[in-house]
Amino acid sequence: MEQTFFFVKPEAVRRGLVGIVIQRFEARGLKLKKLAVKQLDKATVEEHYAHLKDKPFFAELVETITDGPVVMGVLEGVDAIKVVRNIVGATNPLEAAPGTIRGDYGTVLPHNVVHASDGPETAEIEIKRFFG
Repeated sequence: MEQTFFFVKPEAVRRGLVGIVIQRFEARGLKLKKLAVKQLDKATVEEHYAHLKDKPFFAELVETITDGPVVMGVLEGVDAIKVVRNIVGATNPLEAAPGTIRGDYGTVLPHNVVHASDGPETAEIEIKRFFG
């Protein structure tokens, strides 16, 4: 069984979308192995998104992720990473297909509802980063 990491972003938490996001994952047969609500600090978010530090939107991204609590979790299932990436949809909500979380509930970047690991190595790093 494969594990992956996700978090529901602060804007989506404020909008009451946590249950919808988790329900979509569980409806596809993924098992919720860990779940936490946490206010992320700037240093952790900067580390998490370090691969984007040279992008012009980096400061705004860090600000939006630290402006309220996130709900984070670890999901487990067959091909969990691929399944979750398909459920969440394209990063840009304006390009995400209807029926995906970002397509149905995202607004404009960086308000795309949810973060999800994009590969096995990333999932392992993110699970350790956020759950120790």
